[in-house]
Amino acid sequence: MSQHPACIGLAALARLAFEGKDPQPVWNGLVERVSNDPADANALMDLATMLLLNSQIDNGLGIQAQALELQRVFRRPARGGHPSLRLLALMAAGDMMANTPLDFLLEGCEAELINVYVDASGALPDPLPEHDLAFLAIGESEANLPVLRALEGAVAAWPRPMLNADPARIADLTRDGVCALLEGAPRILAPAAVRLDRAALARLATGDAQPADLIPGTVFPLIARPIGSHAGAALLKLDDAAAVGAYLEEHPEETFYVSPFIDYSGPDGLYRKHRIVVIEGRPFVCHMAVSPRWMVHYLNADMLENPVNRAEEARFMAEFDEDFALRHRAAFEALHQRLGLDYFGIDSGETKDGKLLVFEVDVAMIVHDMDPPDLFPYKKPQMRKVFDAFQAMLTRRR
Repeated sequence: MSQHPACIGLAALARLAFEGKDPQPVWNGLVERVSNDPADANALMDLATMLLLNSQIDNGLGIQAQALELQRVFRRPARGGHPSLRLLALMAAGDMMANTPLDFLLEGCEAELINVYVDASGALPDPLPEHDLAFLAIGESEANLPVLRALEGAVAAWPRPMLNADPARIADLTRDGVCALLEGAPRILAPAAVRLDRAALARLATGDAQPADLIPGTVFPLIARPIGSHAGAALLKLDDAAAVGAYLEEHPEETFYVSPFIDYSGPDGLYRKHRIVVIEGRPFVCHMAVSPRWMVHYLNADMLENPVNRAEEARFMAEFDEDFALRHRAAFEALHQRLGLDYFGIDSGETKDGKLLVFEVDVAMIVHDMDPPDLFPYKKPQMRKVFDAFQAMLTRRR
């Protein structure tokens, strides 16, 4: 076990940034620790987290790799020092979207979080750290696929209860995999997503192929994104063949996801996108963004600037259980049954005919309660419901 001070952890470090506190003293303290002892892996891991939170991805991943060369187990102790639960999380190296954000979900819970990082070898500590419950926290991605595959045997024989204990089910949460899993599900639309290489897209650009040749029944517009991209990076609506050609000129990647564009705007012309987590089959809303733009992300949806949008989000959260969740009950039941996971998140909208429009499913979507309470007074109570439900699940399943 490391003799260095324990990790500060993701949630506490993120709160510094979100609450506008000066992170420099914390940064300086961590740098001093590493200067005094280059083998202080806990300090290196916290430095890496601070860089990743500040979008310095390459530097953050480089320092994270240094930390992982020194050790593979990182503990975030219970805040009060006396854990009510010891949760072991199987993790993969990566950025903020690589793993389930357990440190956020455990806020307010006197739990010790033991992060065990695994690589494509599947090697685990021997013996395993003592724990009450385990959680397979590794999210679906091209980079994580070999790690998930390597863990299948170990997870099946795990000596303690484990949640999300099926690496294959997580690996299936690709965009095309989710589409296949949800095909024919009641009151759900998961738009077709196909993997295309540059040559296939180029045939669209030249007119040698039409959208229906690649996705039956499809016409322009399409939406395209490079495989492995997230948060709208390089995501674009392609209205015609010329737009496909321009897109390929701008993006040198070799493989892409392509889907039909679904107009999910409401009667007022605005687009609404929800982030919802599903805990043992029950949905909980985490945010709802409103935007005149079809590509909705919470940070680009004028939620900070527009009190009308915030008022609508507050109503949506207040009425969610008796309205949205009830209307889409069959859809959420199908999601839980077909995905077979204890915990996952979805980004969703609603189609014009009232179906649940599923954009993405993942176990690693970021959820938190750190939005400014003066602007979002309704957020903390709602996220407390999420955290309480998650923590209650842990208590039941330990």
